[in-house]
Amino acid sequence: MYVDDDLHEECGVFGICASGRAVARLAFFGLYALQHRGQEGAGIVTCDGRVAHMHKGMGLVSQVFNEENLQYLQGHLAIGHTRYSTTGSSKLRNAQPYLVETLDGPLALGHNGNLINAPQLRRELLERGVGLQTSTDSEVILHLLAGAGGGDWVTRIRIMMAKAEGAYSLVILTRDAVYGVRDPWGLRPLVLGRLEGGHVLASESCAFATIGAEMVEEIKPGEIVRIDADGYEIVQGAPPQRLAFCTFEQIYFARPDSLLDGRLVHEVRQKLGRQLAKEAPVKADIVVPVPDSGTPHAIGYAQKSKIPYSEGLIKSRYIGRTFIQPTDELRKIGVAMKFNPLPDNLKGKRVVLVDDSIVRGNTSGPLVQMLRDAGAKEVHVRVACPPIKWPCFMGVDMASQSELIAANQSVDEICEHIGANSLAYLSIDGMMKALKAKDGYCNACFTGDYPFATPIPLIELQDKGIFQQALGD
Repeated sequence: MYVDDDLHEECGVFGICASGRAVARLAFFGLYALQHRGQEGAGIVTCDGRVAHMHKGMGLVSQVFNEENLQYLQGHLAIGHTRYSTTGSSKLRNAQPYLVETLDGPLALGHNGNLINAPQLRRELLERGVGLQTSTDSEVILHLLAGAGGGDWVTRIRIMMAKAEGAYSLVILTRDAVYGVRDPWGLRPLVLGRLEGGHVLASESCAFATIGAEMVEEIKPGEIVRIDADGYEIVQGAPPQRLAFCTFEQIYFARPDSLLDGRLVHEVRQKLGRQLAKEAPVKADIVVPVPDSGTPHAIGYAQKSKIPYSEGLIKSRYIGRTFIQPTDELRKIGVAMKFNPLPDNLKGKRVVLVDDSIVRGNTSGPLVQMLRDAGAKEVHVRVACPPIKWPCFMGVDMASQSELIAANQSVDEICEHIGANSLAYLSIDGMMKALKAKDGYCNACFTGDYPFATPIPLIELQDKGIFQQALGD
């Protein structure tokens, strides 16, 4: 049976404080722009300074919300979330944001990332008598905040940050403000924007243009930002650690029109493609991307190699985003449901097929065969990142190490497995050169060098199928 070979997005978070604006509607369009980060569920919580209102559900943002339920979400404060489950199963009870009532009023939270010490923190909460309704680490963070003590929310957030280990970008709603929090390693992105009547927070800057906001700045590792009726304030919540921003935000996850580290993602991906062409040239007639994520990489490869860029595959963007499940017969053809070739562009051609990554190796082989069946004379696969050999515990649903093809086969063996004429990956040094960085990125999936001291035992647990059980999935 065909198994999806994509790297799955983590989650998208959004927050807004804007007096006199329809914040629920703005949050809807902000989440709509962040839909690529998660398609399993979505939710919005608003507050008018007294009470909070919430609506969430399973599916795409446009499936969860309509005019009627948006009208119910009143107030000048809002946070929103679009979800892909990394811990906790894909069920309505695990959809975010989460909302509880405290002595200081409503408290709601949306989370992008993954805590590697969630099982320990979960046990501590249960031993204290805290009842947990879901199987996610995000609810653990919520209850750490609710029970933190301290005289104000910034103090409580700092107490939570001292206990939480792992990746998190958070939006937090209280009675009179919205807070954004980024983990001390800066693993996940969080940005601040300004719009008429207030300020906004989002996982990516692409959400700002959708609602008429402009970028102010990226929240730095370990920082807390508060947005309220008086504007915004940024304070340090925890000492910054060795910067470890997820490389795959640049390679794959972020939308091409977002700004990360002050640079347009689309241009960064073209530079990765150009570096790949320098390292792995080949005689060919056309450069073809695996759409859509491989497109800017392929453009860069074509620019540097002087080989013409051409569309060779058309992607159906809606396959996999429906509640109607395919039959076993359709599931077996997998890739053919997602891509259709363009034979007139491929016939008799030597093709460079550029992809952003190879994870399990389930997609590459069928794609190579599809191009050959459509008339391609040769197919040379080029990958715009190094071989993925290690699993992720910081919020990316990648695969266990036993499932990662590069962890178990050499490049030559993978090339034979997928049926390509040649196969080459971008080197780690070349990737960092294209990113214009010597360090500051988490490359653990390529190197096994994690920003935390504990993942090796987790790798063993994951391959035994125990890690997700420990998280409550």
